[in-house]
Amino acid sequence: MAKNAHIVFTPSGRRGDFPVGTSVLTAARSLGVDIDSVCGGRGICGRCQVEAGEGEFAKHKIVSSCSNMTGFSSVEERYACKKGMKEGRRLSCQATIEGDLLIDVPAESQVHKQVVRKRADVREIEIDPPIRLHYVEVAEPDMHHPSGDLERLEDALEAQWGLKNLHCDLRTLQTLQPVLRKGKWQVTVAVENEKTIIAVWPGYKENAFGIAVDLGSTTVAAHLCDLQTGEVTASSGIMNPQIRFGEDLMSRVSYVMMNPGGDKEMTVAVREALDIVIGVVADEGNIERTDILSMTFVGNPVMHHLLLGIDPTELGGAPFALTLNSSIDLYASELGLNISPDGRVYILPCIAGHVGADTAGVILSEGPHLQDEVTLICDVGTNAEIVLGNKDRLLACSSPTGPAFEGAQITSGQRAAPGAIERIRIDPETLEPRYRVIGCDLWSDEDGFAEQTKSTGVTGICGSGIIEAIGEMFLAGIIQTDGIIDGSLSEKSPRVKFNGKTYDYVISENEPLITVTQTDVRAIQLAKAALYAGVKLLMEKLGVETIDRIQLAGAFGSHIDVKYAMVIGLIPDCDLERVKSAGNAAGTGARIALLNKAARKEIEDVVGRVEKIETAVEPKFQEHFVNAMGMPNTVDEFVNLAKVVNLPERKVGAPAAEGSAEGGRRRRRRR
Repeated sequence: MAKNAHIVFTPSGRRGDFPVGTSVLTAARSLGVDIDSVCGGRGICGRCQVEAGEGEFAKHKIVSSCSNMTGFSSVEERYACKKGMKEGRRLSCQATIEGDLLIDVPAESQVHKQVVRKRADVREIEIDPPIRLHYVEVAEPDMHHPSGDLERLEDALEAQWGLKNLHCDLRTLQTLQPVLRKGKWQVTVAVENEKTIIAVWPGYKENAFGIAVDLGSTTVAAHLCDLQTGEVTASSGIMNPQIRFGEDLMSRVSYVMMNPGGDKEMTVAVREALDIVIGVVADEGNIERTDILSMTFVGNPVMHHLLLGIDPTELGGAPFALTLNSSIDLYASELGLNISPDGRVYILPCIAGHVGADTAGVILSEGPHLQDEVTLICDVGTNAEIVLGNKDRLLACSSPTGPAFEGAQITSGQRAAPGAIERIRIDPETLEPRYRVIGCDLWSDEDGFAEQTKSTGVTGICGSGIIEAIGEMFLAGIIQTDGIIDGSLSEKSPRVKFNGKTYDYVISENEPLITVTQTDVRAIQLAKAALYAGVKLLMEKLGVETIDRIQLAGAFGSHIDVKYAMVIGLIPDCDLERVKSAGNAAGTGARIALLNKAARKEIEDVVGRVEKIETAVEPKFQEHFVNAMGMPNTVDEFVNLAKVVNLPERKVGAPAAEGSAEGGRRRRRRR
C-alpha cells in the first residue's frame, strides 16, 4: 500500500492526504486550490510556481521540508535558465510529493489574482476572464482511426483540460488545419466561457489581450489588458470625432434629426476612431491585433446607440426610449473592429434614457450597492450622471450640465492641454491672482515660470481652472451669492474691469487676454445648478438629508479640487475628508467587466434594481435648480464646508455702474 503524505496549501488553508509520487499541481487541483497553469503541466508557462514551507507549523499541525519534494527536474532547470525563477520556487507541475508539506501559492501563481485599485477604499478586481488559453497536444491523423482535426482537438481539450461539449467558430475553423500542422500538432487554444473555441495558435502562446473602452462624448479612452494577469500594458485616448457634429449629446441627436443619414456618419466616425486607438495600444503593447480577443465598452446611451449603428433620434425627446437597455454580446467584426477574427465585444447595460452603460461602469467600479453608507457618485461631463444610495436602494438620474465644465462656451476656455490654467489662487486683499498651467509645476509668481512656459505660453483656462477661478472669486468677494461680479471692486483693483455692460475679472493681461466674464459665471452657475438639483431630487426620493460619502468620477471629476466643487455648490455639503475623486470610474468598470466574467452578471443584476428618476418630469426640479444658482446655494447650509473655508456672508446685488460704490462689499477673509 502506497504511503500517504499530508499536504496543506496556503493561503487557502485547503489540505488533504495524497500518495507519495503525486505531483503538487495534481494535489492542488484535486483540492480546488487556486493555482494557475496554461501549458497543462508541461513546465513551459511557469505560472504554477509554489514554495514549500520549511519547519514545524503548529497551526496546521505539520512539519514541512523542501526535502519532502523531489529534486529540481531537467524541465525546471531549463525553465529557470531561460526565464529565471526566484530562489526557493518550484514548478508545481514538476515537483512531486515525498512527504508532508506546507505549500504556499504566491499571488502571481493564483488564477484569481487581486489587482488593487490605487485607493484603498474601493474594491479589488478578481482576475477571472471569460476567455482563457489552453495549450494542448493533438493526436495526428490516422488512417486506421479516421476523424476530423476539430474532433481530435476537442478530444485533446477534454482529456488535458476537462473541457467538454465545445464548439468552434467558423472563422477559427477555417484556419484550423494549417495552424495544427504549423504547430506540429501542438497548439494554444482560446476558449470562451468553457464553451466556444475562438482562436488557435501554433505552439505555445503565453498571453492574450483585451481592450476596455470608455466611449465618451468628448474622448475615447482605451486600456489594453493582459487577460491572464490583468496588467494594463498600454493606454491611449483620442478625441471623439463626433464632436464635429455637435459638442453635446442633444446637438448630435439634433444633427441626426436634421440630416438624414447623419447617424450613419457618426457611426462611421466613431468606429474609425476606435480603429485608430486599437492600433495605437497594440503598437504600444508590442502585440498583433489578432492577439486581442475581447473588448468591453461603456458609454452614454447616445454613444451606445451610435456605436451599434442605431438611430438615436428617440433619445432626443420624451419618453427618451432606448432601443435596448440590456447588455449585449457581439462579434467584434459586427462592429467593424479589426482585432482577432472571432474576437468578442461585451457592452455593459444601460440604465435608462440618459443614464447609460458608463453609469453602469461607475457602479461596478465604485460598488455603492455593496456599502452601508449612503454614497453619492457624480460622473461629471457634458451630461452628468448621478447615482445615490447604498446596498438597500440605488437611485439614478442625469442632468444636462453642458460643456462649460470642459472649458467650452467659456470666454477664455479651452480643453485641457499644455498652457491651460488648471489651478488658481486669488489674494482676498489685493485681488491679485496666481496660477499654474498644465505642463509646468511652478506657480505664475515663482521664479522660472516664464522660462518653463515659454514654449507653450498661457493659452486659456480649462475646466478644473474655471471651477477654481469661480470658487476663488467667490471666496475673495469678487462674486456675490447670486453670481454677480461686484463692480464696486473696480475701485480697489484694475483686475475688475467694466466691459460696457457687466464686469470681468482679468486673470492674465498678456496675449491672449484671459478673463472670467459675467457670462462665464452664469454658464458655470447653470451647469452646477443642473447637477445639484438632480442630487437634491435623489436625496428627497431616498429620504435622506445628508450624504455619507461623495465620489466624483470622469475625466473632469478626477482633476478638480473637491473643495472648490463644494465652494461653488456643484455638490452638496459633506465632510471634505469623505469627498474623493474616483478617476475614470466608468473606464475601470469596463476593465472589471473585461477581466471578470462574474462581474458581468453582477452589474446586469444591479442595473435591474436601480430606480431611474426622470428630472424632466419632476415638478420640484425647477425649485431645486433656482436655489442651486446661488453660491454655494441660496437656501442649503454648508456646515462642513464652513469648517474648512471662511464662506462670505450671503449677499446679492446688481452689477454697479463704472465708478459707482454700489454693489456692496462683503467680509473677505482667507481660508
